[in-house]
Parts: sequence; structure tokens; C-alpha cells
Amino acid sequence: MGAGVVGLAIARELALSGREVVIIEAEDAVGTHTSSRNTGCIHAGISYPLGSLKNRLCQRGKELLYQYCPERGVGHRRCGKLLVATDDEQIDRLHGQMERAEKNGLHDLRLMDTSEVREMEPELSFREVVLSPSSGIVDQHDLMNALLGDAENAGAALALNSPVTGGRITGNGFEIDVGGNDPITIRAELCVNAAGHNATHIAAALDGLAAEHVPDVVYAKGNYFVLTSKRPFSRLIYPVPDADGLSIHVSPDIAGAIRFGPDTEFTDTIDYTVNPDRVAPFYEGIRKFWPALEDGDLVPGYAGIRPKLTRERATNLDFLIQGPDTHGIPGLACLYGLESPGLTSSMAIGEYVRKMLT
Repeated sequence: MGAGVVGLAIARELALSGREVVIIEAEDAVGTHTSSRNTGCIHAGISYPLGSLKNRLCQRGKELLYQYCPERGVGHRRCGKLLVATDDEQIDRLHGQMERAEKNGLHDLRLMDTSEVREMEPELSFREVVLSPSSGIVDQHDLMNALLGDAENAGAALALNSPVTGGRITGNGFEIDVGGNDPITIRAELCVNAAGHNATHIAAALDGLAAEHVPDVVYAKGNYFVLTSKRPFSRLIYPVPDADGLSIHVSPDIAGAIRFGPDTEFTDTIDYTVNPDRVAPFYEGIRKFWPALEDGDLVPGYAGIRPKLTRERATNLDFLIQGPDTHGIPGLACLYGLESPGLTSSMAIGEYVRKMLT
């Protein structure tokens, strides 16, 4: 249930292992929500809690993506990420990021000298910079099409416009009620709830799953602003977060267009409209590392909504992937809070869920 990048990666794993797989998606295309409304960053695994699923699955997922993308012709680039301190106050926090990465098993970060930074990104203003060479970007749509193609070649079927309306846990598995133009009930031995924004609603409608195992969900909207013509940077730029954990990131896409964001705006609804009035903090934050930004350079780009478990920063939280060991129901996996680094971790999550269920 759910044909975002994580759902497709899980479906691919199960289909390649010989299972008969049906992918149920409420929308009219795959990956229309969180999977396509993000930076497309391949994260290195720098700041996630030590021993967490995010830490393990991000680093494994990164390895799998860099192997898989060239094999399947998926657009990607190992462009690297620059972690930037723009004043003396941020230097200690920058060094703290390096130490945390080392503890997490990531040993390739290094402090750059001034001339090297100037050569790489001549328009960047900085006090100190750390390079993460294994960070990169990927074309999310290319990736999802490749994962879906592999799943379908292994016999999986995709059902679009098929919202889950309810379901039951039976003695032999699951009965899942599917709406749409031709409502149907699907009986299955295994059931994977990877529905992103709707994962908690689907879980709550699954008769036989105790309410104590259905978490609350918090929607965090992230707005992006873009440059219409200038292309001052060729790499990911991540300024050190301020004391409140806020930072405006630079994310070039595969074609080189520059996006800034996301910010964080908590919301109760799924609304992807970008409010132009939110641009002021972007100008203020960006000019700390790119003073050449001129008034009028930024225009509204797009927005995404991250399904979170609390209002804590993503780097302080973990994925919640519940299997039979948690809820006691054989054959059921429920995935919640798959915000960043969900895209990077997607193929590793596929492995993880397949092993959990089979």
C-alpha cells in the first residue's frame, strides 16, 4: 500500500524474491507526494542518532543507490556536499558534525582549506567548510520508474486510483478493501503499509491492529524557492544549523537548476501552494553564505510535506518500522515517519522489510 519510492523499493524486493505482489496506490501516478517533493539529495549519513535505523539504512541505501543508478541508467551525480560555517560561533557546531559522523561510521568527511573551497565554489562566503564527498543527488522520477520496472518485470502489478478504505486481519492473512471506480477486496498473505501521509489512517482502519501501535502523525510543510537564471553553485551546500536547528540548503537538480529550502511550516492539511510572503527568511539565511543574492532573484518553486512523528528535527528522530515483533501480527509491516533520509534509504528499507516479513 503506497507507490512512493519506499513502497516501490519494497515491492521490488518482494517481487524479486518470488512473491506475487500487487502495489495499491490512491493517486493516479506513482510518487506524487513526499517522494517527488524533496531535494533529491543522496545523504551520506552524517547526523542521525548512533545505532538508529536512519543511520544504518541511510548508509546502506546510499551504497545501493550508487551501485543501482548506473546499472539502470538512473540520473544521479555524486557531486558532494559542503557543510558551511559562516561565522566563528558555528565552527564548534561544524566540528561537532564531523565528530558525530565519525561515531556513525562515516569516515570520509574532511576539513577543506580556503583555496580548495574557492576553486570549487568561488561565490561561497564562509569561515570553515567540511566536505562530504559521498553525498549526491538523484532524479527521483527516474529512480521510481526503474524500481517499478524491476517489480513489474518480476510479475508485480500496479493498481492506481485505488485508495484503501479499510481492512481486516484474518486467520490466513489479510483482507484489504480498495475503493475507486471498481471497489474490490484483496486477500493477501503479507501486507505492507508504506502509504506515507496516509499510513496512520490506513493502520487505524485495519481491524485487528491495536490502537496502541498506531502513532500520531505531524505534517511539516517545506517550501522551496528557486533562482530563475543564475547558477552560482554546483554542489549541495548545507550551512551549519542555527541554535534553533534552522538552515537554508542549496540543492542543485540534475540539470543544474538551483533550489533553496526547505523551511518548516507545520500544517494540518496537504496543500502544496507556496506562499510568496515566506521568502524573507530565505533572503536573510542565503546572504550569510552568498552575499551576492539580489532582491527579486528568488521565486516560489514548489513545496513538499514531510510525515513526521513529532515536531523534533529529522536528525533527532528515527524511522518507525513496525513488524510482527512489535505488534504481534505475522506478515504485517507498517512504516511511519519516513521523512529524510527516506529517499536515500529506500532500497535499504526494501531489503529490511523483505527480511522482516520473509
